[in-house]
Amino acid sequence: MPLTELINLRQLLHQTPEIAGEESATAEKILAFFANLKPDQTIQNIGGTGLAFIFKGKNPGKRILFRAELDALPIQEKGDPSYKSQTAGKAHLCGHDGHMTIICGLGEKLAAQRPVSGEVVLLFQPAEETGEGARRVLDDPKFQQIKPDYAFALHNLPGFPLRQVVVRQGTFAAGSTGLTISLTGKTSHAAHPDAGINPAQAIAQLIQTLPKLTEKLSTFALVTVIHAEIGSLAFGTSAGKGSLSLTIRAFDQDDLENLIKMITEEVKRIATTEKLGCKFSFVESFAVSKNDPGAAAIAEGVLKEKNLQVIEKPEPFRWSEDFGLFSQSCPSYLFGLGSGENCPQLHEPTYDFPDELIVTGVKIFEGIARKVNG
Repeated sequence: MPLTELINLRQLLHQTPEIAGEESATAEKILAFFANLKPDQTIQNIGGTGLAFIFKGKNPGKRILFRAELDALPIQEKGDPSYKSQTAGKAHLCGHDGHMTIICGLGEKLAAQRPVSGEVVLLFQPAEETGEGARRVLDDPKFQQIKPDYAFALHNLPGFPLRQVVVRQGTFAAGSTGLTISLTGKTSHAAHPDAGINPAQAIAQLIQTLPKLTEKLSTFALVTVIHAEIGSLAFGTSAGKGSLSLTIRAFDQDDLENLIKMITEEVKRIATTEKLGCKFSFVESFAVSKNDPGAAAIAEGVLKEKNLQVIEKPEPFRWSEDFGLFSQSCPSYLFGLGSGENCPQLHEPTYDFPDELIVTGVKIFEGIARKVNG
């Protein structure tokens, strides 16, 4: 298929975004594209709306997996491309439309020339943005049919020169989780706050102390207060309940888990002192994305052979990627592809994936597939 067809596909996906957990029409478009490529096996509804296409070699060998994401964001697009999102309040503002197209381009290459050995799996994962999709895919019994020896993924990166490849040894992107702490006391008249149990003092203490817990860790970690709520806007009432929401992130998985433990212990301590009930609710949990040295050697060997411009980033990225969970299940490698120094940042309402990256992404992924599977 000529490049113009892949660009048309990318722009069609951009026009018709679906958010996490709702990606059935997107999956249908991908399924229709692969119908012409005749993969050896197709797995549908993996982890929800997910899809996997398997291209098999004649000889035994390694099974490698390439992953793209199906979901868009619940944000209104403010840019004005000719293929602007046709769905109010939803848009591909992270480039998943481009990532899918790159994997579709890789599918074309594998259909034209099957791998010599082993298997190449092209996975389209749902619900990346909420940190739920990878877990659902890995927990799906169907995943055992495609459990890989290596997994690879890329993410486009605004702020880096167009087509520059951004690599890192070890941690590529932070792990993170959202946490809401709910505190329950006792409502009373505002004239008699002593007759109730108001969580205001506890929440004020937690806002002060929780972000400082990162000082006990030796590597980067961050606790960001994102929301706080106490009682309701009733001037005659002393609040009897409140909540505090945080985002917790770290570059090391053990540090992330230790930090979560320290936070919950500190909350329980303060809640007990203040005679409050407390509950914890975790959302949008992402594992640390850690690059395996063996997978890195394969990918970075290909980057060298293709004479691509490569930069090694000194620090991991502070944002999180759902691909991190794959790195806990098999040797994995995540790298970045520069989408231009002046490209709007990811999740900004004017962001749009640069179509110039499609060829580069396909070239790298095909190089990896050929290196491992021939």
